[in-house]
Amino acid sequence: MKKIYILFVFLAFGSGFAQDRATAPPVLQPGIAQEQGMSDERLARIDYMLKNAVDSNQVPGVVALITRNGKIIYQKAYGKADEKGKPLKTNTIFRIASQTKAITSTAVMMLWEEGKFQLDDPISKYIPEFKNPRILDTFNTSDGTYTSTPAEHEISIRHLLTHTSGLGYGVIDGDKRFQRIYKDAGITDLYTTENISIAESVKKLAKLPLHHDPGTAFVYSEGLDVLGYFIEIVSGMPFDEFLRTRIFDPLGMNDTWFYLPKEKHDRLVNIQQKTDGVWKDYPVTFYDPDYPKKGAKRFFSGGAGLSSTAEDYATFLQMYLNQGHYNGTRILSRTTVQSIMGNQTGQLFGAAGKEYGLAFGLVTTDGQDLGGQGSKGTFDWGGYFNTQYFADPKEQVIGILMKQTRDTPGDETGWKFRQMVFAAIDD
Repeated sequence: MKKIYILFVFLAFGSGFAQDRATAPPVLQPGIAQEQGMSDERLARIDYMLKNAVDSNQVPGVVALITRNGKIIYQKAYGKADEKGKPLKTNTIFRIASQTKAITSTAVMMLWEEGKFQLDDPISKYIPEFKNPRILDTFNTSDGTYTSTPAEHEISIRHLLTHTSGLGYGVIDGDKRFQRIYKDAGITDLYTTENISIAESVKKLAKLPLHHDPGTAFVYSEGLDVLGYFIEIVSGMPFDEFLRTRIFDPLGMNDTWFYLPKEKHDRLVNIQQKTDGVWKDYPVTFYDPDYPKKGAKRFFSGGAGLSSTAEDYATFLQMYLNQGHYNGTRILSRTTVQSIMGNQTGQLFGAAGKEYGLAFGLVTTDGQDLGGQGSKGTFDWGGYFNTQYFADPKEQVIGILMKQTRDTPGDETGWKFRQMVFAAIDD
């Protein structure tokens, strides 16, 4: 009888272990489209669309990746990586700019899970320079001088995550007054090769006036740069080291860096713009396009500083589709992911069919019904150099489209790709 009981316990535990393995969250690997409920014929339409966009000179080149149920069912590269005609490859490295923001937000929430702070704590509790914020009142266009009035509220960590802090974005700000104010103050708006740290830039930023009282409007901002410095303070680690040891290494994101190791330099695509109908490498403007390869390498922009590949970023998104777990590592609790994916800005975001969480734009029921955006809860964003991504938790679909261009009004690949990915679902 005792032997029968032991056998029963062994079989029960063995069956449970096998079931756990069978239901383990997926790790990205190649798959077959039809087996994952995706139409080969409709994916071929995407292939034709992207090839045609390159052939018709809409874009110089593009890398596209689609996954379903954790399987990579489409991964292709088209066109060229520079003005000399170097071909793009699927493992080409792109400057992902604002796609950095979701990674920084994830790092913030990892520390939140450890009980280091509350989301509604004032940032001045950790960075005292932000105490007693002020709002821009009058501005003199002739000399850039201004006056300000006291804000009613302190800037909170939640405000910084959700672009409701009142901070601006300098040279890419929609308000020319703030473009001038940030420039005069020497704020670094994207990334830099100069010898400056995020701490130095953030402390300058803290002295400047706000667009509005914190929490009362959505204005795209450098809040995630502030949070990069905040992560250093709370974790006691350099920001780049925190991301490497706590996110990139555990997820196997070996091609995601602020500054690329020398052996990866030749895989970095050039930023291009169309000049007299010809794609040319982008010149130095308020940023140096060679940033990820050279410079002082001290400035780790939490809002725009990373470079990565399509597959690395898909890995990051798959972790979210897996409810915070990937390849045996739990990055976030599923309960935290639920909060991240909740509407954090009420009606402030203002885009039709969209709301904003703690790391991503989110498709609402209205957005789902408008069509072409994915199911309710699909999360997304993009980057300054024409990269974009979306992930649909209901359909378990990820779409990533990587380009590296500026000033491309004739480029229609973005909306077409997303619309056509969802139209390729066939189950």
